[in-house]
Amino acid sequence: MSWGRRLVWTYARIGRIYWAWAPALLVAAVVVFVPLGLIDALSGHLDLEDFQLDSGFKVAAVLGAVGALTATSLLGEVFYSGAIAVLLTHPEDEPRPSLLQIARELDYPRLIAVDLLFVAIVILGLLLAVVPGVLAYVWLGLAGPVIEIERRGVFDSLRRSAVLVRRNFWLVAAVLVPIQLVGDSLGEALGGLVHALLGHTFLATWLADSVAEIFLTPVLGVAAVVLTVGLIAISDEGPALNANPRAADELVPA
Repeated sequence: MSWGRRLVWTYARIGRIYWAWAPALLVAAVVVFVPLGLIDALSGHLDLEDFQLDSGFKVAAVLGAVGALTATSLLGEVFYSGAIAVLLTHPEDEPRPSLLQIARELDYPRLIAVDLLFVAIVILGLLLAVVPGVLAYVWLGLAGPVIEIERRGVFDSLRRSAVLVRRNFWLVAAVLVPIQLVGDSLGEALGGLVHALLGHTFLATWLADSVAEIFLTPVLGVAAVVLTVGLIAISDEGPALNANPRAADELVPA
């Protein structure tokens, strides 16, 4: 199969999987990103000058609260990306796990560590020059799904991502980079529209952050899992993608 046909086939597969799982993914995204949007809005509207801080203890308390909000946001994003990997690779002949079951079973320390390392490496690459950052984004972009799918360690997952991408760099780049760029652009446009309609209020910030994440994050998550599973299958026998989800209300706890 030619590179162009592989790319079209990959996008078509991402679209089919996303469409099949869209109800469950969107419901889960609402559960995760509406509270996280509130947290982001709160942290964004905090102004230290409003607290009339006159002691090191108060300053530390406020900074600690901001740090807790940031950590909670990171935890939620890691949970959602891990949940996508679990749901899309769960055997079709076994009962579907609920979000609560997934939340209890995810390997948060490794997922958070690989996420922080990935972001740090990409940012460092972007600071040095744009090209190294983009290269790092592509080479290491599958490390998160690898942790959940193959149960590898942090550094081993980064290495495994590079191995999977090595012979398929342009395919992975042509999927992840456009989705990320288009997603960021649409998110900024959506945020601008919300602020234009509601003004620069706390509610507008909360709504803009939540809606952008709800509609855009699932697409990138599905793309990363589809690529990871497909590239694993080329070199090794790996899990199959689950294209027959149950109803969304069976995946979300009552």
